[in-house]
Amino acid sequence: MRKNFRGRRQDENAAAIEKTIYINRVSKVVKGGRRFNFSALVVAGDGNGKVGVGYGKASQVPEAIRKATERARKTMNEVPIVDGTVPHFVIGRYGAVQVLLRPASPGTGVIAAANVRAILDAAGYRNVLTKVIGSNNPHNVVRAVLNALERLESPEQYAVRVGKPVEEVLKNYNVGAAVWGTRESRA
Repeated sequence: MRKNFRGRRQDENAAAIEKTIYINRVSKVVKGGRRFNFSALVVAGDGNGKVGVGYGKASQVPEAIRKATERARKTMNEVPIVDGTVPHFVIGRYGAVQVLLRPASPGTGVIAAANVRAILDAAGYRNVLTKVIGSNNPHNVVRAVLNALERLESPEQYAVRVGKPVEEVLKNYNVGAAVWGTRESRA
């Protein structure tokens, strides 16, 4: 495995991007002193529309990260990407957290908190505007982002659901060209 300068690990044979989101240390007081256990929250993705999150616990940090990484790879789901951004505005909810994902024009980049950025980078999004509202508990933020990504539909999926041809749907689907609220998108 090769580790690059941003903390992401890229496994050459699996072509996956792995990022550790959160590590927690828990202590248990016993007769001889304290016993420490660790839990890790890891995101894995291929950078091309597949992303998964895993949670692992162990008595050593590397073992907890390894377990979380394995679970993240097993739970990878497909997410739609249109022009490097999300296809449409969506709000993901989990517990006291709301995460807003909004399409952005090319060159904007991923404007997001660290936990949200890790997931979006692993999935392969390049231009997204986000906002976390409510709690900033990493576990709940991650689940809210996954909820938002599950609710996204590509233009093709939307056309099938509505029963219209894809060409007719794409006329109104200018994701990468317009930013919400600009004069061009309102016209």
